[in-house]
Order: sequence, then structure tokens, then C-alpha cells
Amino acid sequence: MEAFFEEPSRWWAEAAGLRVILLDAGLGEALKWGKPCYTHEGRNIAILQKMNGFLALMFFKGALLDDPKGLLEEQGENSRSALRLCFTSVEQVAAREKAVRGFVRQAVRVEATGAKVAPAPPLVLVEELQARLDGDEKLKAAFEALTPGRQRAYNLHVSGAKQSATRARRVEQHVARILAGKGPQDR
Repeated sequence: MEAFFEEPSRWWAEAAGLRVILLDAGLGEALKWGKPCYTHEGRNIAILQKMNGFLALMFFKGALLDDPKGLLEEQGENSRSALRLCFTSVEQVAAREKAVRGFVRQAVRVEATGAKVAPAPPLVLVEELQARLDGDEKLKAAFEALTPGRQRAYNLHVSGAKQSATRARRVEQHVARILAGKGPQDR
């Protein structure tokens, strides 16, 4: 963990400033997914993510936090529960310290109550993926055994193509990965 904060790199100073605030707020710290993750009683609260254009403090259940000033941002159109605060300077970290502490307190309360984000709506598969699964029981069983997130990731990847032929080709490119129980981003 210390190496993450001791090695000067882009967003190093901002990450170090947030670390002080998060630890002072009583959160535990662990390296998860190669990033500093902040926890309370063993439950994930937030994680630091270095992006090209900013440093993000992502709250795992950010959608359940009260944000009257609209500081929390979605990660993308397909994210449901995680929301983040983005920082581009040490001055921003200092200016938002009170907000960060408030979000941490809320996130700890959310975890303590066991609140959960509403379940995702049923996944409607893109036509080419559904047709391929319907034509191969072994592939369909392997796809259904994947986590909901991996199923959704495949559907998003395939549906992102404009042409049907490209969508069908994307399905075929991933058949072996699906049969191996892997998601599109797994190694």
C-alpha cells in the first residue's frame, strides 16, 4: 500500500490528501483491485481511481447517498450504484474536504443499515447474442452461469456495434471465453 502513495506519479498529491481525510474519518485501508480501497467493518466504502484526466474517489453505493449540491458523478451511462467525486488539484481536495467527510459518514450509515441498490432490470439480450445462445444449449448454460455483471458486459459489447454482421461476429469472437466462464475483460 505504501508504495502506491510513496511513488510520485500523476495525481499523487491529490491521492495523498484524500488518504489523510479518509483515514482520519475512521476508515480502514486495503489494496484491492490494485487500488487503495477504504472500508468500515470489513465493508467496502470507497476506492481511489487514477484516471487520465482526474483522480476519482468512487463510493460503491453512491446512488444511495444524499447529494444536494450535485457533486457526485456517474461513471458512465451503464453504471447503477457507484458514484464518484472527481479531483484535478490539491486545492480541490482541500475545498471538498467537508463534502468528502459527509459522504463518508453517509456511506458508513448506508452499509450499517444493510441498504442495497435496487436490483437491475431484467437483462434483454441483443438479438444476435440471444439467437446464438438459443442455438447452442452448452453455450447458453455457460452464459447463464456467468455473473450478472459479465452477462451485462457481453451484451453491452455486442450491442455496441452498429451493424448486425458486426454484432454476430462479436458474439462468435467470445464463444470460447464464455464457455471458459470468463467475462470479456478477464484474462
